[in-house]
Order: sequence, then structure tokens, then C-alpha cells
Amino acid sequence: MKKLLLSISAVALLLSSISAQTSETDFRDRLSVGVKAGVNLSNVYDSQGESFNADSKFGLAGGVFISIPIGTYIGFQPEVLFSQKGFQASGNILGLPYNITRTTDYIDVPLLFALKPSEFVTILLGPQYSYLLKEKTTFTSPIRNLDQETEFNNDNIRKNTLCFTGGLDINVKNIVIGARAGWDVQSNKGDGTSTTPRYKNMWYQATIGFRF
Repeated sequence: MKKLLLSISAVALLLSSISAQTSETDFRDRLSVGVKAGVNLSNVYDSQGESFNADSKFGLAGGVFISIPIGTYIGFQPEVLFSQKGFQASGNILGLPYNITRTTDYIDVPLLFALKPSEFVTILLGPQYSYLLKEKTTFTSPIRNLDQETEFNNDNIRKNTLCFTGGLDINVKNIVIGARAGWDVQSNKGDGTSTTPRYKNMWYQATIGFRF
């Protein structure tokens, strides 16, 4: 009997310890702020011209987020991120091959609905506002090489773009590991015209962050 009581007490202590650790690492009911950094793997879609082939490229991503609970299982998570997108491309002009690498720097503001089925997993989905800061294009061909960097003022580039994004956050104590996918709803040009190529951004994003 004494051994049984000791065993029950040991189990009770173990469960109490697990419960205490869970309550310390379960952020679902807490207002929290965090920082994150990682990479984008971006490309473009809706390219024009069969001779234009776009390939993915890597860019930097990082910024801050705030988790606002609306109960244990749902919430709202706005973020402000610096995000590099773009593409690599190749084609032919008058029978001569060329290569283009384009990098676009954005400030992204996702406004995400959060579904929190457990303390370890958060499902995120919602619209994103993207503001274009800068575009850099590198063009190489047998007859000409060109590096062009533009800080946009008003040259018919769409600086404000509506996007859609969604993904998962994996929560391990204060560490947040994120995976996202996103795409532009609007094209890069305000009136639909464009130099080669006409495009909308699409990207995959992987980050690691710390929640305070």
C-alpha cells in the first residue's frame, strides 16, 4: 500500500511538473512580440513571351511580429518584414542569349488570422500589403552588360501591391520556426504595361524567430 501511495505521488508530481512547463511555454493566451529572420525563395508568374524563362532566386527576409490572442485557439498576427523577392531569367534577343537577375526590396505587412490547435502549431492565413522600396537589375549578354538600381519615385511601377500569404509556425518554447507561401494579387505595373517581363511575385519563405 505504501509503495502504491509513493507511486501515485510520483506520478502526480510528474504531471504537475509537465503542466507547469506547459503553462510556461504555451503562448496562446498571451500577447507577445517577437523577431524573425530567414530567406525567401522567389519567382514570378504571368510572364509574357514564350522566349522568356524565369527561375527562382534566394533573398533575405526578416522583421518583427506581434501575436494578439482572441481566446486560446484563435488570434491575430500582424507583422512588418523586410523582404527580398525577384527572379533569374534567360532568353534571346535577335538570336543572342541574355541573362537577367532582378532583386526587388519590399516592406511587407502581413495581416494574418491565426488558428492555434495546439501550443506547438499555429496556422496563419491572410492578406499582405507590400511596399516596393528598390529594384536592382543585372543584365548580361555577349554585346552588353548592365547593372541598374532604381529607387522608385513615380515611373509607372506599382509601389503598393496587395498579396495573399499563409503557412505554419512551429512553436518550441520561445523559438518560432515559420514556413510560408505567398503571391501577388496585382501585377507590378500600375496600368498593366511592362518591360520584359510583366510579372507578379510568388515566394516561399522560411524563418526562425524568438518570441518575448
